[in-house]
Amino acid sequence: MISKKFLTSSVAAIALIGTTTACVTDPNTGNQVISRTAIGGLGGAGLGYLLGGLVGGKTARIVGAGIGAAAGGYVGYRMDEQIRELEEVTAGTGVDVTETPNGDGILVNFPDVTFAVNSTNISPQMRDTLDGVAQSMVDYPNSLIDVMGHTDATGSDQYNLDLSRRRAESVSNYLVSRGVARARIETIGYGEQYPVADNSTESGRSQNRRVEIRITPITEQDVNAAY
Repeated sequence: MISKKFLTSSVAAIALIGTTTACVTDPNTGNQVISRTAIGGLGGAGLGYLLGGLVGGKTARIVGAGIGAAAGGYVGYRMDEQIRELEEVTAGTGVDVTETPNGDGILVNFPDVTFAVNSTNISPQMRDTLDGVAQSMVDYPNSLIDVMGHTDATGSDQYNLDLSRRRAESVSNYLVSRGVARARIETIGYGEQYPVADNSTESGRSQNRRVEIRITPITEQDVNAAY
């Protein structure tokens, strides 16, 4: 488990990035966002976990999910189109859709209101949104999905880790109930290890309580290597 001191320095690093020229302007919205290069520079701090490989490894999961096998190894994927569609189905809900920091996948960030306090039951207002996200995953089957749970720093480390795991599993089970193949999905709970905001404020804690869905496209090269 990462120490509180490390977490504090991680948040400080992220905050520093937000106040420097590492912020860039999104050409579509005009909003200031942190550049992928800046996030990548944090390494293991803050958002560094997003730069790692797929949970459970790529090769075994490609084979287990059967991606590309029926098509003789050919895999086509249109990530930009999926991002646009996900932005449409999540518009106005507080769900954030971006590319992953290294640009090799999609990150869908579900906010604190996805669950009630200390609960793993998905809130009614988020079910319709998850339905749309699940349908997108069905429409774009050549990808693997990591569902990642996070908490704030209140409560014990073990409790937070367990809660984050159970919330990730709850979202995973919901996606499966809407037709997403379970073999494509892995879940993991990070507890309080990776904050994106200051845990000393209520606003910061709210941002840290989240479930992220990472969608990683699988290429023809990936399939050929796996089989």
